[in-house]
Amino acid sequence: MKFGPVPASDAEGAMLVHGQTLGGRRFRKGHVLESADIKHLLDSDVDAVTVAIFEPGDVDENSAAMRLAEASAGDGVRAGIAGTGRVNLFAQHAGIATLDPEVIDRINKVDEGITISTLHPLYRVEEGQVVATIKIIPFAVPESALQESEAAAGRKITVCPYRAHRVGLIQTNLPGLPEKVLNKTEGVVRNRIEALGSELADPVTADHDEIAIEAALHRLVDSGAELVLIVGASSTTDRRDVIPSAIARAGGTIEHFGMPVDPGNLTVLAHVGDATILALPGSARSPRLGGNDLILERLLAGIPVDSDHIMGMGVGGLLKEIPSRPLPRAQVAPRTERRTTSSPQFAAVILADGQSRRMGVRNKLLIEVDGKAMVRHAIDA
Repeated sequence: MKFGPVPASDAEGAMLVHGQTLGGRRFRKGHVLESADIKHLLDSDVDAVTVAIFEPGDVDENSAAMRLAEASAGDGVRAGIAGTGRVNLFAQHAGIATLDPEVIDRINKVDEGITISTLHPLYRVEEGQVVATIKIIPFAVPESALQESEAAAGRKITVCPYRAHRVGLIQTNLPGLPEKVLNKTEGVVRNRIEALGSELADPVTADHDEIAIEAALHRLVDSGAELVLIVGASSTTDRRDVIPSAIARAGGTIEHFGMPVDPGNLTVLAHVGDATILALPGSARSPRLGGNDLILERLLAGIPVDSDHIMGMGVGGLLKEIPSRPLPRAQVAPRTERRTTSSPQFAAVILADGQSRRMGVRNKLLIEVDGKAMVRHAIDA
């Protein structure tokens, strides 16, 4: 492709590379000059224009973008329309976006004029969401480079749809745990499951001990549950803790305990027969994103998750914190230390104003208690 200024008389069939006003008329970027345009330019004393002139073997930007989009779109992904050298790839349904970062890098290294950008691998998407975009930088690219990019693409950008699973929930109970906590947790978990295309069976509440949890596991697995979630009254802190021990008693195996994702460190992945067991940390009682969501989304999209997968979640595993749980937590002083080093703490502030005439001569807020007025000026306090 040739690029640069040429005499206006030689510019027929060339493409303008900048939007500009020539001879009192506005021309858009990318406009292909026709004979009538050339006459207008010459009549307006425009001597030269900056254009792009395609050569044999060049593929224009829109055609190139569409070809690469079609070569990249796999199952569950569709290509949009081409415009200004760009084509977006859209999810055809909700699910998990899958792609190979090495393939994307390979495409981007073929030619600087051919680019593709995507979401992170295994990113959760909704129907119609953009999962990737192809942008051809110049007005045309060589056919040879485009063919190499198409060969590398291999239709590897896909969206795995969620598949309806039979999901069970066990909540364990300890004395003093309010009923409202159990109810709230059930609602949060149910919303999570339904948002991923499955339904939650009637939840089971069991005492927080190995025998009760084992019995609840057998009940759900024997009834056909494919996935069982456990939310403990007390979080799991060791493979020998109550919930992992109960899974072992039920004939299960612990695939992995813990994960390099925060919040969500204390997650347990296990199996009992053909059923997958996911013991959730205390953070799962909140609707905010946690490490357990990353596992749950993949499982319900039919994407296998094992110990290696979990240990590979550390990059990007530091999820957004909430105000009540700031990071880095290591920099927050222990509670006992904060009491002695922080400023005075106030339990309440009373705003006292007005004359309180209905109480007579004595203002009720100035009544003394133990020799001190109920309300004192801040300086006096």
